Amino acid sequence: LRLERLMRNPEKTVPIPEKLNEWAPRPPPEFVRDVMGSSAGAGSGEFHVYRHLRRREYQRQDFMDAMAEKQRLDEEFQKKLERNKMIAEEQTAKRRRKRQKLKEKKLQAKKNKLEQKKQEKEPGQSQEQGSSEDDEEDSKEEEEKEDDAEEPSFVMGR
Repeated sequence: LRLERLMRNPEKTVPIPEKLNEWAPRPPPEFVRDVMGSSAGAGSGEFHVYRHLRRREYQRQDFMDAMAEKQRLDEEFQKKLERNKMIAEEQTAKRRRKRQKLKEKKLQAKKNKLEQKKQEKEPGQSQEQGSSEDDEEDSKEEEEKEDDAEEPSFVMGR
């Protein structure tokens, strides 16, 4: 019924209630005027006053304990979020390196294929150039061996 009533006039603004403030106990008094002792001769009404003060103090202590527990749980949660974020970033970086390595390998294979085609067309001229390119390939292969990332067990696109 409320929804139907709201939809009858969509231009009308809808009041959204604000979040209620959390209950907090009153702070303890800075200066206590009526200090009660355990001396004899206390009136019959003093016990009720003492009981009320004691109940209020216990309530305040329970509230402080609950707030400390809530704060501890919030901190643990934030640490867990941060730890999960770091793990995700590490996994992303590892996969990024793997993709980049695969991409470079494909590019290198494409270059090698083009070089082989050139060598087949011009066997006498490109022999000298091929030796310097072979040296570059060897150095790149050594760099790849130094990289401790796993080799992909399959190559996409073949």
